[in-house]
Amino acid sequence: MRRHRRVKILATLGPASSNPEMAGKLFEAGADVFRLNMSHLPREQLADKVAMLRALESIYRRPVGILVDLQGPKLRVGAFADEAGVMLDVGATFTLDSDKKPGDATRVHLPHPEILQALEKGHALILDDGKLKLVVESASKTKAVTRVVIGGVLKARKGVSLPDTVIPVSAMTDKDRADAEVAAEVGVDWIALSFVQRPEDIADLRKIVGRRAAILAKIEKPQAVQRLDAIMEAADALMVARGDLGVEMPLEKVPGTQKRITRAARRTGKPVVVATQMLESMITAPVPTRAEVSDVATAVFEGADAVMLSAESASGSYPIESVTMMNRIAEEVESDQVYRALIDGQRATPEMTGADAIAASAHQIADTLNLGAICAWTSSGSTAIRIARERPNATVIALTPNRETARRLTLVWGVHPVLTKDASDADDMASRACKFAVREGYAKVGDRITVVAGVPFGTPGATNMVRIAYVTQEHAALA
Repeated sequence: MRRHRRVKILATLGPASSNPEMAGKLFEAGADVFRLNMSHLPREQLADKVAMLRALESIYRRPVGILVDLQGPKLRVGAFADEAGVMLDVGATFTLDSDKKPGDATRVHLPHPEILQALEKGHALILDDGKLKLVVESASKTKAVTRVVIGGVLKARKGVSLPDTVIPVSAMTDKDRADAEVAAEVGVDWIALSFVQRPEDIADLRKIVGRRAAILAKIEKPQAVQRLDAIMEAADALMVARGDLGVEMPLEKVPGTQKRITRAARRTGKPVVVATQMLESMITAPVPTRAEVSDVATAVFEGADAVMLSAESASGSYPIESVTMMNRIAEEVESDQVYRALIDGQRATPEMTGADAIAASAHQIADTLNLGAICAWTSSGSTAIRIARERPNATVIALTPNRETARRLTLVWGVHPVLTKDASDADDMASRACKFAVREGYAKVGDRITVVAGVPFGTPGATNMVRIAYVTQEHAALA
């Protein structure tokens, strides 16, 4: 199951792909990590889905990553007396209030008192995924009087987005807290937190899951973009969630924001996923549009760690074709002569730490000697992630005794995780690294590889040694 690309593919499971046979086909087609969306998956079914995906590891003898995506707070308007909804004309006054009576053309119930308390004059409200826009003219704790800027029909229970408002509540609902606890108990690898606004939101989730799962912050609100550095420091990875981000900020700003987030994440060594509508037309068509192909290619050229499929693999008519197409696009981009120049041009300056110096040295050695593999012995995964931040030409083979680490590294650019017992000494470290490089198809007899480790062995964060090893016939025989 060797991948011929560095970028990883996240595939969402759903009605079209939630049985073992389809999940296996998606894995064969190129999926590295599977996303379980708690907006649609009942909590009671989570353990069974995780068990199904874990069974793939026995079949394919490869770590399989699992990401649970929490739903987050769904802000919606209340009901209308007319089920067909009401017409909001441009320039009209429309009130959102705490009155639970069905609404009409002048007002509607907003069942979120925290929003009414946070709204201020001049704040915008985006309704129904960007179809309507209101601007607050006056606000109190019980109502907000707005002016309609973009009109149209507003129906009951349509979503509300608040690009200018910081809501003084956690990004997690009671449902999210319960889902997160179950996800951590059943052993998922990543938990994605929706609608993050501040680093405290990450801290709230961390209190629940501890280190049982890594936390991925979904950047889909302007407030999160404004506090990106602090959120990156608190989270283990980021996702550019372009769907809601494109609702809460002008669409023309999303591409530049995507690039800034991707580069900032790479600079800090945090994995970053680009998501939403990447191959949207393949929900109903067997081939994507040219624009969608370019969109996926742009994310790969930018050096994103992973690209994600949502409805394409979850509920579309062509889930396998979608993963296959994304795999083909990624392979073609990474073989393009422009790719390496772009990746190298974005290279971040190593931090003034021993581990970063070792990672930069391993990259330089591999590039200078044109080596096919950098074998990193890692307990927590940090060594492999640091080397991956360098975006070397060589594949990073992460050798780890921890199954959880191997699974989490399936999300990281250019990392090929292998589960094995820890090295006993320096010679064992080099010998077994050569063996695994041959076994996994990244080296052959006569090749050299770079080996990175920390001494004493098994000590997290102790990366302090880099070595060049020769692959011999004996290593090939052991493989």
